[in-house]
Parts: sequence; C-alpha cells; structure tokens
Amino acid sequence: MPAARRKAPDMPRSDKPARAVAPWVRTRLRTAPWAAASLALLVLVTAYLAAALPRAVDRYETEGLRDGVRTAAPRNTVLELTYTIPVSEHGPGLAPGFLQGQREAVRALFPAPILTDPEHSFHGVRTVKRLTGTDPWLPAPDGVPPEFLLSAPSALTENAKLREGRPAAGTADAPEAVVTAKTAESLHLRPGSVVHVPSKLSVVPIAVTVTGIVEPRAPESPYWAVEPLLHTPALTPLIGDEIKYYWQAALILSPTSAPAVLSTTGAPEVFFRYMPEAGHLTGRDIDRLDAALDSATGGPDLVKMRKTVKANAALATQLDEIVGSYRSMREAIDPVVAVAVFGIGAVAAVVLAMTGGLFVARRDSELSLLRSRGASLTGIGLRLLGETSAVAVPAAALALGLAVATVRPPDGGSGGIPLGPSVLAAALVALLAMLVLPVRAVVLHRRPRLHGGRDDLLTARPSRRRTVLELTLLVLAVGAVVSLRLRGTGDSGDHLVSAAPVLVGLIAAMVLVRVYPLPLRWLARPARRLRGAVGPLALARAGRAPSSGTLPLLALVLALTTAAFGGSVLAGVADARDRAALLATGADARIGSPIEWTPLPAGLTESVRGLKGVRDVAAVQSEYGVSLPSTQGTAVQPMSAALVGVEPASYTRLAQRTGFGPFPAGLLASTGRGGEDAVADTERVLPAIASPSVAERLGKGPMDIIAAAGVFRVKVVAVRSTTPALDDADFLLVNGADLTHRADTSLLVTGPVDGAALRAVVKAKSAQAKSARGKSSSLVVKLRSEERATYVDSPLQSGAEQIYLGAIGAGAAFAVVAVLLSLLQSAPERTTLLARLRTMGLTRKQARRLLGLEALPQAVLAALGGILVGWATVPLLAPGIDLFRLALATAPGFAPLDSAPLRADPWSLLLPALAVVVLTALAAAGQAWWAGRRSSIKELRAGDAR
Repeated sequence: MPAARRKAPDMPRSDKPARAVAPWVRTRLRTAPWAAASLALLVLVTAYLAAALPRAVDRYETEGLRDGVRTAAPRNTVLELTYTIPVSEHGPGLAPGFLQGQREAVRALFPAPILTDPEHSFHGVRTVKRLTGTDPWLPAPDGVPPEFLLSAPSALTENAKLREGRPAAGTADAPEAVVTAKTAESLHLRPGSVVHVPSKLSVVPIAVTVTGIVEPRAPESPYWAVEPLLHTPALTPLIGDEIKYYWQAALILSPTSAPAVLSTTGAPEVFFRYMPEAGHLTGRDIDRLDAALDSATGGPDLVKMRKTVKANAALATQLDEIVGSYRSMREAIDPVVAVAVFGIGAVAAVVLAMTGGLFVARRDSELSLLRSRGASLTGIGLRLLGETSAVAVPAAALALGLAVATVRPPDGGSGGIPLGPSVLAAALVALLAMLVLPVRAVVLHRRPRLHGGRDDLLTARPSRRRTVLELTLLVLAVGAVVSLRLRGTGDSGDHLVSAAPVLVGLIAAMVLVRVYPLPLRWLARPARRLRGAVGPLALARAGRAPSSGTLPLLALVLALTTAAFGGSVLAGVADARDRAALLATGADARIGSPIEWTPLPAGLTESVRGLKGVRDVAAVQSEYGVSLPSTQGTAVQPMSAALVGVEPASYTRLAQRTGFGPFPAGLLASTGRGGEDAVADTERVLPAIASPSVAERLGKGPMDIIAAAGVFRVKVVAVRSTTPALDDADFLLVNGADLTHRADTSLLVTGPVDGAALRAVVKAKSAQAKSARGKSSSLVVKLRSEERATYVDSPLQSGAEQIYLGAIGAGAAFAVVAVLLSLLQSAPERTTLLARLRTMGLTRKQARRLLGLEALPQAVLAALGGILVGWATVPLLAPGIDLFRLALATAPGFAPLDSAPLRADPWSLLLPALAVVVLTALAAAGQAWWAGRRSSIKELRAGDAR
C-alpha cells in the first residue's frame, strides 16, 4: 500500500472540546479599537444632535405658548362670563353665597385643556356705564364732573388692607363703599364722604357713603389689573371743539350693597372672572386650545354655562387672540428653522458617508483578498454590518439617553415632551452609520479584483447613472427655488421648499467636482516652468486625488452654504430689530407726551443737551390730523396728515444719521415771517418736504394749510418716504420758525445717553412746569435700546435663534471633521510618499510645503464655491422668506416695519470660507510634521499600498 494510503496511527483523544474561533466582530473591534472609538464618538455626537433637536423645538414652542399666556395683561387673558340683571332682581339672585356657587359650577364646565386658577377666580356686580357724580365739591378740572364705576367684587378683604375708616357694609337702600388711596387723593374723598349718582327709578339721586380707604395688596394681581380703574383713577380727555379733561374713578361697594346698582342708570351686570393657568399647556395643545375657546365662547360649552347661570350669559376673552398670535408666529418661524435643520442634516449625512468611505479605503486590500478567496458579497456585507452595529447602536442609544436627560421640559419634569421623534432621529443616524460601510464595500467589491486602476478626479468619467442623478437633483432644486419664491415658507409641511438651500448647495458641489480638473490642468503647465519640484508635484498630487473626494467637497460646500444662510438670517433679524426700534423712536431717545399738543416744559431742551453722552438734540413740533387741500378740489376724498415743524440744521443731521429721509437743510429756508406776531397771510409760502401721497395730493403749486400751528401756504420742494419724527404716517415737514404758534412737543436725542439720568431730568422739569389747569405735563421717555428689547419677548423667537446658532456651530464642527477625514483617508499614501522623497533628498520644509500645496486646491475650491453658493442662495431665496415674525414679536401692521427681508451677510460668507482654508493648511502642516518625526526606513519597510 502506498505510504499516502497508510492508516495513520491512533492518536490519543482529548475529552476537551476544540477551542472555537473568536467571533469576527470581537476580533475586528479588538484589532482596530481607535477606529471603532472614532465611529462611536461621531455617531454619539450626531445622534445626540438629531435626538435633541425635536426636543429643543418642542421645548421652546411650549415655553412660547406658556410665556404668551403668562406675560399677557390679565385683562387680555381673563375669561369673563357676564349676564345682565333686571331691575326686579333682588334677594337671593345677588346674594354672595349664591353667586359663589354659580362661579364654582361654571368653573367646572370649562373644556380641556382650559384650566383656571381657583385663587384668582372672582365674581361680583358692577355697572357697565359710568355714573356722573352730581356733587359740586367733586373735582372738575375743566368744568366736567367726574364719572364713577360702581362695583361690588368678592374677596376684597383678601386683596386689600384697610388704611383708614371701616369696611363697607350697607344695604340696597343705603349703600356703602370704600375707595383706594389714589382714588381718595385724586377725588378728595375721605371716610364719611357721600357721593350722589343718578337713579333711574327716581329723580332723587342715590347716595353712596364712603366708609373707608383701602390699599391694594398687589396692584399687579389679576384682581386689580383686569379693571385698573378700581385702584387708580384716570384723567380722561373729552374730545370736542376743545380738549377737556375729567376724572373717572371707582366706588367699591360691599356685597350687601350690590343690589343698589340695579337702581342706577349704569346698566348693571353680574360678572364671573377666571384666570387661565398655563403651566400644563404644551405647544402641541394649540389646536385643542383653539377648539376649547371656540366652544366656550360660542359653542356647546357656552350652552352648558347658560343653563347654569342665565340664558343671556356671554363669555368674553382675548385669550384666543393670544393663541392666534402664537400660532401665526410659530407657522412663520418653523419653515425658516427647517431650512437650517435640513442644512445641518445634509452635512451630517455626508460626514457619516465620508467615515464609511475612510474605513472602506483603509480595508480595501483586506476586502479584495476576501473576495478573491471566494467570500460572498452577502457574507462580507453582514460581517461589516455586525461591526458597525456593535458600535453605532450603543452610541445612538447613549445619545438618546443624553438628549432626554439634558433637554428637559420647561417645568423640569421628565414628561411633557414626546419621545417618538427623538427615537426616530437617533435611529436614522444609527441606521445610516451602520449601512454606509457595508453598502460601500459591497458596491466597490461587486467583482473580485487584485488591483484597481487609477481612480482620480482627472481621469474619472461620470457614469450615466451619475448624470441622471445630477439632472434629477437639478430639477428638484429648480422646483424648490421657484416654489419658495412664489409661495414663500408659509407651507410648513412642504419639506422640498425648506430643502431648497441644501439642493442648491448640492448642485453647486457637483458642478465644482466636474470643473475641478480644469484649473489644475491650467496651472500644471506654467508650474512646470518653476524652479523646484514641489509646485508641479503638488499639483500633480492634487489631480491624483481619488474620485471619492467628491464627498469632502460636498460636505464643505454644504457646511459653508448653511453657515452663510444661517448667518444671513441672524444678520437680517438683527437689522430688522435695529431698524424697527429706530423707526419707533426716531433717534436714540425720544421725549414727548402721549397726549396730542402737549408742549414741552421750558428749559427742557437745554437741560437734556447738557447731559453726559448727548451728542445732538432735535426739537420737533407735531400736529396730527391736519386737513389737506387737493389740486382736484373737493371732488376727491378728504385726507389728513401730520404737520411737523423742525429746526432744519439739527433735524437734517438726525435724518442723515438715521437714514430716514435725509435732505439738505437749505430746502427748508425760513421765510422770516413766523412767530406769535404772524398773521394769517395767504401770500406767505412755506417750503415743505412731504411724503409721497401728500406730495401727490398737494401738487407742485402753493396750497393753503389751516392748522392750529397757523394759517399759511406750502409748496412741496422735496419728497421723502420716511422721516425720523414719525414712524409710519403721511407728513408735511416745514421750518418750525415759520409757524405762527410755535410749541415744541417732542425731543429727539442722539447719543448713548443714560436712561435713568434722562428720565430724572424730564421728571424734574415736568414737576416745575405746571400747566394752567394745575397739573404737570405728562412726558414719556422712550429709549431705542428698550424699544428694541420689546421685539424679543417670546421664547419662540429666542429658541429659533438658538437653533440657528446651533446649526451654524454644528455645521462648522462637521466641516472640521470633513477636512480631517479627507486628510486621514490619504494619510498612509502621503506618509509613504514623503518617506520615498526623503530618501531622494526632500527636506522637511519642502515636505510641509508639498502637503500644504497638495491639500489647498480642494480647500480653496470649496471655499470659493461656498462663498459663491451662499451669496447666490440668499438673493435667490430672499423673495420667499420673510423674517418679520422671527425678528419682531408683534404682528404685521402693529410694528414700524412691514417686512424683514433676507440679505446676504458678508461676514457669514467670508469668515467660514477663510476658516476652512486655514484649517486645511494647519492640518496638512501637522500631518507633515508628524510624518517627519517617523523613520523613513520604517515606512518603506511597511510595504507599498500599490
């Protein structure tokens, strides 16, 4: 028998089982721990951002709704149920206990999610119409007697403390009341005073005895703030041929005196007031809250309330307007925020794809060897999927836990924010990180291969599939841009519109990849004539960059586009707020009275001009509602405008600084015939600057003007659309020295003046200057900085801005990662190349220059592409994006600005692009320094990758 067929001798058997081969995943993770840790860190950060985003959006939307309800004036949020009562209603119908029972029964009928605060729920009886006080001793500034509100609210002792006298008691026939200290001081009331008001049952007036003076415990609480007249009297103007002032005040009746209001002419009614709670509301309750308010104010729930109280009961509230304002602001802000979300999401996806490409490039020889030895694509893909799953899934789970732990609901609790969107976002990141490596490896190694051919940007030819894909993306980008320009961002569900900047950046990156070889070819020829080999070699190496370099270029262009667009949004928001605040004040500070035709105290201008920080002061006289004649006679509709008298020198300086209708001071040259001695002279023609509509009405010839400031003729010498004295109104600007009745009504102050010092001076001058009526002039100081702060009073605005800032920061971080990944992918080949060149005499300085020049072309191309795309994207999409609601808290029509257009911000375009170039140069220099420290012989012994 041949030796090969001889039976082998029996070997001793072992009872121990054979040792199993180590699992593939564990072996790979132990072999390359740093690669696994890097992937885990990248997935952790990306998944955390993705999971935290929906929670952050939900948080600031919830904060915005709650803040809108909490910070609104109580008179706007109160839910007030009222019903009129007949004269015959006496006895139990107005008893305090009976009304309290009705109040609690109604409070239980409010539909969810409306909840009311039991501590701020009140009821009572009051007069709707004011009652004239007939006593001659009551103060009457202009001969007009005061008017009183009679109200019998509940829980007076809990909300006020007695300062003087005794609490009110009384009956329906002998009513008693208390008044607040401010009412007593202004109306000359004291304990024992008797105020008579008209009765509708008799010619004998009703006598109300004042028994005490109270002080509100918390004047800002809903008990007093819903009806401010209860605690503070008001000096009200009576508009007629002459403005006259009279007092309005409140007499607070005791509950036992409440039936007395039935005998008055004040249209008595019963009221129940409920203050809504906001701590339980979330941004997702907006639809339910709208439906509940509709039902309570005019639906089935109102019917239930009427059955509980009276059939004529009505529920009134302005809470629906607050909710509507919140909804409109959210609907305007969400699409703008979605643009940033799509941008940073696209950059993150590209960076994850680059990570998979780096791993595939590093393991190309290993996978090629496996395929050449018969490994199936399915087996390779499943093994690689197991590797990435073991890293990505735990990292994404940890990121989800961190997002839930760090981004909490506004109240700090664990609930309130749905977990579903965050889980879905983290799962998508994990899924992308898991699939990138196996999918790219399977696609690349569809066929076994020993060596790959040249695969660089200069020789690569785009396939038909790539061309079709690029054309498809181009069509989508054009459609998104056209849709955005036509419809704007109003449709929050149209994600294609929100992705328009990303699509534009994607198309631009693909175009840059196609044209990338051209400048390299153009520079290669003249570079050959240079002395030394570093320049030509660097350009040749840049051209030999692998075709997978599309991803780094795409990541950088998208990151720069996102940063440019986000920076432009933030710059546009800041500009809109600055301009709106300047329009509202006209200068850095404005001093004037809310009451028309209130002259400034004597010496105020000089005192303000002497304050520290004041650079200039412009005195202005304004008269509103001046009737304007027309060149077409009386056939046209009447029109009025504001007549503004100014001192041309100071006012034109102000107009030039603000940019609101500047003009040469010589246009308003004085006629020299103004002042108190001027007469109504129709031959006196004043040069005037008018708004466009006023100029069109007056025409080019002189027209007669009849105003309280004088009678004269004006001729329009210039047209301006804006002027500092008025925010948004038609105006006629003339030289104040030519007016017959000269009286400055406001001051426009320029300079960083201290608001406290300015208010102190104004208060002191107002106290000194008493008018003939025995009261000081009521002047208000409005600062531009304070006015600007009022435009950012909603967490919805600040939250959206933080999202944009976070998107810009995250985009910058992902751009850094893209640069580093791009350099790491070619690091082994570069290190080997430097080792070879060092053996041929290349110095360390030349090595640093070589790597820097090799990396810069792509970085410079990405920077230029990012600048151009960002610059083109902003004006391309600007017509469809209005930043008004993001910039200003008020609704359109209630702010000085009508719109806040998007504009390109130069700093947002240039700084990120320069940062990319500098970062690439520093990274290349660091790589050259590290390669120079290693031994050339060691690198050469490691073998050539080719």
